[in-house]
Amino acid sequence: MDMSPVVLVTGAARRVGAATVRELHAAGWKVVIHAHRSFEEAWALAMTLNQLRPDSAQALQADLHDVAALEQLAGNAYACWGRLDALVNNASTWYPTPVGQLTAEAFEDLVGSNLRAPLFLTQACAARMEQGAVVNIIDAQRPQRGYSAYAAAKAGLHAITEALALELAPRIRVNGVAPGHMIWPAGNPLNDLQQRAELARVPMARIGGGEEIARAVKFLLSPEAAYVTGAVLPVDGGIRLS
Repeated sequence: MDMSPVVLVTGAARRVGAATVRELHAAGWKVVIHAHRSFEEAWALAMTLNQLRPDSAQALQADLHDVAALEQLAGNAYACWGRLDALVNNASTWYPTPVGQLTAEAFEDLVGSNLRAPLFLTQACAARMEQGAVVNIIDAQRPQRGYSAYAAAKAGLHAITEALALELAPRIRVNGVAPGHMIWPAGNPLNDLQQRAELARVPMARIGGGEEIARAVKFLLSPEAAYVTGAVLPVDGGIRLS
């Protein structure tokens, strides 16, 4: 009987999410790959992983802004193999909201994807876990100018990581990973000069890679981290110190 653990990773069709899926799959996990607008890429990734190991990957589509859809996503993830052992809240929305230009719609969008969705999805998944672990992808610890709504949402995610670690212990561990500057996103609002200025703040003098976040997530989900909960691990090249 196949007793491979099952993990749901949100926003996992590309970038850090896809790297996390590949890392966990290579470590023997069965993976549920969530996507919304990038579902075709998520499906293609699942097919690639199933060629490596049959019946080891599934792709599911859901709009994380819809709280009702979160309950359905958790149920569908559990139904894939009749178990759910871990959740990685990776999906995120990021764009500037300078004071004077911030709208209620932008605030709701950023809080919805970066805070409300991880909280309600964790609640839905926890109800289906006998025991397990949750990892929230948070952010580097210092806000950036012009990103107040995003910073507020990620600060809230840090807070609920600690709160849920208390509430769900000892059955479920809840931790976070705080990346610094990783692969620049498509549509990156920073121009070349701004990117160079940001990288100049990084003591490690380079941008991070998705696989570095993936390895941190794998550690926090592993038995080696069995006594770790409520922690937020910075994987940021030291930028929090600058």
